[in-house]
Amino acid sequence: MNGIFITLEGIDGTGKSTQASLIGKRLSLLGYRVKTTKEPGGTEIGSQIAKILLSNENRNISPKTEMFLFAADRAQHVKEFIKPFLEEGWVVVSSRYIDSTLAYQCWGHGLPLEEVKRIMAFATDNLLPHLTIVLDLEPEIALKRVRGDRLESEGLELLKKVRGGYLSLAAHNPERIKIVSAEGKPDEVLEKIWHWVLRLLEKFPALGGRR
Repeated sequence: MNGIFITLEGIDGTGKSTQASLIGKRLSLLGYRVKTTKEPGGTEIGSQIAKILLSNENRNISPKTEMFLFAADRAQHVKEFIKPFLEEGWVVVSSRYIDSTLAYQCWGHGLPLEEVKRIMAFATDNLLPHLTIVLDLEPEIALKRVRGDRLESEGLELLKKVRGGYLSLAAHNPERIKIVSAEGKPDEVLEKIWHWVLRLLEKFPALGGRR
């Protein structure tokens, strides 16, 4: 790949979409070609899948069904959006990616980790981000911020399990996954993230931009 792939992760209510937008704007000001995106729903097909995943009418969806729907959304996202822009040398910043599924479906809902990893690897053609930022926040605080779709209303105990999943993933992938506190104003959180973004940019001098 010629570009840079950055993902933002964390339990619901940590400000992933906000930070993806702020990172994208700052990178653009520095002269980088940037695309920001999200999961689920980063493509037209994905948006149809997202309606199923996020609907409050689907509270009886099984963890396996949910996992396969996320895999389908992600496979389309990688093929249609992420890979093409990376191949052209863009920076792609996505709110959620593989680690969301691992944290929510494995730690949150008890699906076997290695099986889900294999499915996600197949869905994405083994594409991993260069940098993953996990925005960390106490679940009790995060729960007060959420808007109430199905995924955001599953409760405090689930968020505690998922947070533990993210912390475990970071501990086992320290080169790629960095934990950043989501406490503070958006600009304050951005500065903490930017430390890691700058370190990544230094590895890709051919992409240009001003540091």
